[in-house]
Amino acid sequence: MTNSSSRATMLVNLILLLSLLIIFNMAESRFYGVGHAKAKKLTPTCLSIYGTEEGDTCFSITQAFNLTSDFFNQINPNLNCDQIFVGQWLCVDGFLS
Repeated sequence: MTNSSSRATMLVNLILLLSLLIIFNMAESRFYGVGHAKAKKLTPTCLSIYGTEEGDTCFSITQAFNLTSDFFNQINPNLNCDQIFVGQWLCVDGFLS
């Protein structure tokens, strides 16, 4: 009987110890900002715009203005390249802050 009682006590102590280690780890990571940092959302500022013309695509515009696709998408955050239309104003020069 004492053998099973001591095993149960050992199991409870082990569970409590593991719980304490998990709680300590979570508290420490919050203290140092590990794993819980929110990425700062950058705001685009447009310096130059372009009105799209017949046959324009996002790719052709990035090529014409020597932009990377990533930067073009960042300075035009709400743009859906599958639905651009003639006369749509797009940012072709700017920065993120």
